[in-house]
Amino acid sequence: MRRLLSAHPEVKIIGEAANPEEAIRAIDKTSPDVLFLDVEMPGGSGFDLLEKLEDVPAVIFTTAYDEYAVRAFDVSALDYLVKPITAPRLAAALGRAQKASAATRKERSDTDASAVHQIFVRDGDRCWIVRLTDISLLESEGNYTRLHFGGNAPLIFRSLTAIEQRLGPARFFRANRSQIVNLGWIEAAENDIDGRLSIKLRSGKQVEISRRQSRNLKQLLSL
Repeated sequence: MRRLLSAHPEVKIIGEAANPEEAIRAIDKTSPDVLFLDVEMPGGSGFDLLEKLEDVPAVIFTTAYDEYAVRAFDVSALDYLVKPITAPRLAAALGRAQKASAATRKERSDTDASAVHQIFVRDGDRCWIVRLTDISLLESEGNYTRLHFGGNAPLIFRSLTAIEQRLGPARFFRANRSQIVNLGWIEAAENDIDGRLSIKLRSGKQVEISRRQSRNLKQLLSL
């Protein structure tokens, strides 16, 4: 891989790891734009690695095992390279990576740069890499949080409060004790009789805003 990438001066290799634990430390330290990830690694799979990351970079899977192809695309990988990797195939993957990196940099410049950009979600045998801009609503269910995106609503084993700490306040708003909404998904807002706001998301979901948060949201939306 290093040899193939050396033909692309626009690519800078900033880290390398042989197992998931090494990779997690390297990713946390260097914050790469793109992660070339083998599906099978000593000490765990590439999917196990993604599940442990707070913020998931763009992922290009590299593996010799064809049976993983469908699953890799299910998790919204940027691309999937089957070994032996050819130069033209790598060039095509890097082209996708450049476009994805440019979009990510713009998105981060428009919001809180320290906020999470995308996360890995696993629900049984189904997996996704989800951009936070695509999540319309987060709902607390005990120690779990249900995420709503693209017609999916999986549960992840993280509390809503823990997730909220990493969300950009410019994009996400705590509606009440159990729900956080993506401000970009608000389609309409109505005043209830008691002064509370009721909002409708572009996904069709209705969310009731608590009385205190209704005042804050009215100020935020200039209502």
